[in-house]
Amino acid sequence: MKYPTPEEIRLQNSRAALTLVYGGSAKSLPAEFLRVYSPSAEVRGHGVGQEVLQTGKAAVLIMGLEPVGQYALKITFSDGHDSGLYDWDYLYKLAHEYDTMWADYLRAIEAAGASRIASPLEAVPAKTGCGSGGCGKH
Repeated sequence: MKYPTPEEIRLQNSRAALTLVYGGSAKSLPAEFLRVYSPSAEVRGHGVGQEVLQTGKAAVLIMGLEPVGQYALKITFSDGHDSGLYDWDYLYKLAHEYDTMWADYLRAIEAAGASRIASPLEAVPAKTGCGSGGCGKH
């Protein structure tokens, strides 16, 4: 592990953000940001260039947090996504590179002509993670 483990992890009452504390400094990560940057194969793909732009996630909430051993956090989202394991290094990166990563995501959404707002069909929670056939590889 290259980066520190968060000293504290807090889920906002609204379930719309996760707060991580490092060195006494709190970093708040919106649920949408965590969802669109999920470390799962569904989002990252199975190799370079296979990333899948996540759209329609503006209203997603965090429904559950589950520690995985001493190295990661499993996050369950309101759209049913739960297949990514957020290790401590990745969470640190998300917390400290939020501004740049969020700007990159907004540019990608605009370039694709896509929307952060879910269409009526996207709003229906569905299990689509890697391993359930949703990624097209398994």
